[in-house]
Amino acid sequence: MDLSFLRPLYDRPGPFASVYLDMRRTEEEAPRAIEVRRHVRHKELADQGAPPETIEAVERVVRDENEQRESGCLVVFASGDEVGYFELLDGPPRAELARFAPLPHVIPLLAQRGEPVSHLLAVVNRLSGRITSVAQDGTRWSVEVPPKAGFPVHKPKSGDMLSQPHYQRAAEDVWRANAKRVAQTIDQIAENCGSQVVVVAGDVRARSAVLEQLSDPVLARTVESERAGGPSLDAEVARAVQLKRTERIMAVVDRFNEQLTKRGRAVDGLKAVVGALQKAQVASLLIDDRADSRAPVWTGPQPTDLATSPDQLRELGVAEPLPDRADAALIRALAGTDGELVLISADGWRADHGLGALLRYADASGASEAARP
Repeated sequence: MDLSFLRPLYDRPGPFASVYLDMRRTEEEAPRAIEVRRHVRHKELADQGAPPETIEAVERVVRDENEQRESGCLVVFASGDEVGYFELLDGPPRAELARFAPLPHVIPLLAQRGEPVSHLLAVVNRLSGRITSVAQDGTRWSVEVPPKAGFPVHKPKSGDMLSQPHYQRAAEDVWRANAKRVAQTIDQIAENCGSQVVVVAGDVRARSAVLEQLSDPVLARTVESERAGGPSLDAEVARAVQLKRTERIMAVVDRFNEQLTKRGRAVDGLKAVVGALQKAQVASLLIDDRADSRAPVWTGPQPTDLATSPDQLRELGVAEPLPDRADAALIRALAGTDGELVLISADGWRADHGLGALLRYADASGASEAARP
């Protein structure tokens, strides 16, 4: 998971208010329910020592989203009198919370976002197609592919028997011409956007014709759906994306297990991961559901200012170390050193306490360990 979108947030001085608020409007008394939940989060921030100006910064976002009748999980991070980042996620929050601490509490945001997977959906018929592309950063856009030929579309069922073969061939030629145009557009968009999953849905004959025209690289990552739209198609696209996400995560886990076995470019456990992040050595940070993210890690003003004890951080030149959750400190360091985050919710890897890292390079100590019998 690319964390570059969080860097401007970490450029701000703390402490931070982190709020996850349920803004769904499925209830009859939604405005009242949202107001009650907002008040509870407000009080939680105040009880933790958040200053009035920080609470008011959060309140401004909540009011604006409420007035626009937005629905979903509202995530807000604020420090001082300014909002550093906010986002409205689909669905309810995994847990509503308000937290005031040295660092923003971003792990629930990242877990709910999920590992991003760029994908493309093409809903086709015998005349045309509608293609929707979702980029790695969540940007979504759609394009209509107009027909290259529009007549005849349907084969004749009756009439002059001598003319029927002519019209049948003409109809098939139209299908192929339109399918080729749609397939060429799919190929182009998939290549330009790096689509990792392609779903072709709609009319069965049109689907088959489009699939015949797709390039082999795009066809290799394409799945079919007989749906033409609605929640059932959305669910099938979501399943295809989730399958690709799981494949990517398990590939990283396999690589981690291999490197850890070799005592090469992988480490596990909180102490080793913290040490690697201090040196900007981590290419991929792996965190699973077993990780004790509440264990304190001591931090300083820079992303790589982190240690498992305040004395160690003082030795590194940080005058006033501050404790925070391990996940908050690790993810800030990772974002500040251009590493990727991999969130794991499956068995199959051996990381100590659910924390591991794939390294950009193996240092001297790692090499000496690898040489041991």
